[in-house]
Amino acid sequence: MDMSKLLAPANVGGLSLKNRVVMSPMCTYEVIRENGIATPFHFAHYGMRAISGVGLIITESTAVDPRGRISNNDLGLWNDEQVSEFSHLVDSLHYLGSKVGVQLNHAGRKAADEDVPVAPSSIAFSDDSNTPVELTKEDIANIVNEFGQAAKRANDAGVDMIEIHGAHGYLLNQFLSAVSNKRDDEYGGSLENRFRIVSEVIDAVKDNFAGPVWIRLSLIDYDDSGLQNTMADWQQIGKWLEEAGIKLIDVSTGGLLPKGPNFPVHDGYQTPFATELKRAVNIDVSTVGLLDNPGLAEYILQNNQADLIMEGRALLRNTNWLADAAKELHDHDFKVFDASYERGQK
Repeated sequence: MDMSKLLAPANVGGLSLKNRVVMSPMCTYEVIRENGIATPFHFAHYGMRAISGVGLIITESTAVDPRGRISNNDLGLWNDEQVSEFSHLVDSLHYLGSKVGVQLNHAGRKAADEDVPVAPSSIAFSDDSNTPVELTKEDIANIVNEFGQAAKRANDAGVDMIEIHGAHGYLLNQFLSAVSNKRDDEYGGSLENRFRIVSEVIDAVKDNFAGPVWIRLSLIDYDDSGLQNTMADWQQIGKWLEEAGIKLIDVSTGGLLPKGPNFPVHDGYQTPFATELKRAVNIDVSTVGLLDNPGLAEYILQNNQADLIMEGRALLRNTNWLADAAKELHDHDFKVFDASYERGQK
């Protein structure tokens, strides 16, 4: 094979990428001073993956509101003081050859360090979690605005794309699911109403950001109450997202409830969800989850089951994952960032 689809240049999700490998956003919990500002760790952590040849790096869940952090040690873009160091991080990763994105998020009831978190409804994540306060409509408008302002700061920092976090049980996921959203106003009840805040957030982000906007979704809650969205519901949401101008849907699963999959997980176990959604939309779709095997990643792409491969823990375990993938796929055209590192591939 002269060039695999996995490692070949591609235009996906509104971006021109040198390959189809994306570093999936993963919390690092390394903001030591709890101020949301990037530290030397972030430069080293993401820089190593850029040197290794990753096409796109999406930085960790980045809070739009200090009350919406997954933890107090996460990155933030809720104030202007955070932009300078984040901009330096983006510049350094661009220099090392990767495109750069940021995942904007509000954790809602899963803000672990908040004594009084917020949510669509006053329902705790688990028996051990603090019970959230139900958001007022004024609160919702403020959060929508915070997403927009964070997008403006991301734009000022020079990122290539923004991913809105609508998955893993965080605030937007909490609104989308009837399991966690019991509101009786225009933000609850019907699927269209539960989607409303997502639509408003997309508009706010697009009003403040010049590049492509993606969104991450969890297509199953692993709930047995009968209230979770069906695949038909997600396909409808996918069509609304396409109409709203979203360029790619990043498909994951779970996180709304403490329990996980009710079936044995295996390599690529989330990909069928991505493929089902892909059938219903005319925009790109990515897949994530136990995709360590380069042959499996290549198979998924060759068979049009997804358009991009999100790698998470595989890149944590092995910073040379792409070079190893090139060897396995007999892709002789793949290059790491610097010739000095090429010597290590012999």
